[in-house]
Amino acid sequence: MKLAVAGKGGVGKTSITAWLADYLARRGQSVWMVDADTTLSLGQASGLSREELPTPLAQRGDLVEERIGRGILNLTPEVDDLPDKLAVTLPGAAGRKRLLVMGGLGEAGGGCACAANALLKSLLAHLLLGPDAWVLVDLEAGVEHLGRGTAASVDALLVVSEPSRRGLETAADIARMADGLGLSRQVLVLNRRPDGVGVPDIPGLPGESETLPFLPGLARRQLDTGSVLGLEEEPLVDAFCARLLARLGRRS
Repeated sequence: MKLAVAGKGGVGKTSITAWLADYLARRGQSVWMVDADTTLSLGQASGLSREELPTPLAQRGDLVEERIGRGILNLTPEVDDLPDKLAVTLPGAAGRKRLLVMGGLGEAGGGCACAANALLKSLLAHLLLGPDAWVLVDLEAGVEHLGRGTAASVDALLVVSEPSRRGLETAADIARMADGLGLSRQVLVLNRRPDGVGVPDIPGLPGESETLPFLPGLARRQLDTGSVLGLEEEPLVDAFCARLLARLGRRS
C-alpha cells in the first residue's frame, strides 16, 4: 500500500509517518519511508542523528546532472537503481525499514530547480508504481506537486490537522485538491484534540476520521531528542496505527 501524509506545518504528520512505518516494520513488513518535506525531519523522528542523515537527493547536483543532464533535460531518467543506492536502512525492526530523503519537490535548493524536480518526481513515481510494498510519503502541505500521474498511484491520503478552524480549513483545501487528482480515498487524522471537543462542520473534509490520543511522554521526549519512537505510550500509538490501517482497509 502507498500512503501520502499531508497537512499544514506543525500538525504532527511527520510523527505519524514515523509511527506507522515503525508499527509496520515491527510486524515484519518491508517499508519505504520517503521524506519529501523541506524540513527533512522524518529521519530524526525515526531515531537517526543529524550526522546519520544522507544528503537530500534534491541537493545531489552530481546525480541530477548524471541522470537529467544540462540544457535539454531528460525528463524520463533511469531511476530503478536509485532507491537501493540512496536509502538508509533503520535498525531495530523485525521487517525492513528504509528511508529516502528527497527534499521538497518544489524547492530543490541552489540554481534551477527544474532538473532536480524532474529526478525527484521520477524516483517517487518509480516507488509508487513499483511492486506491492508499503510506501509512506511525508509531504509538504498540499499534494499538487505529485502530479496527476503519480497521484493516481497513491492508494490513500492521510490529512493531518489540529482541531482548529484554521487547521481544518487547510485540511479541507488539501482534501479537495487531492480529490481533484483522483485521490478520493482519504482519512482525516486529528491531533491534539481535547476530550469532548467537536469538529466544526467544514465542507470538503474527508468523511473518515481518526483521533491521535494525548501523549504526554512525547512532549517530554522532544525536549531531549528528535525521535518519536519507543515512547512510554507506545501501546496507545500502536492501537492508533491499527485503527488507522483498519479504516484504510488494510492490516499489517
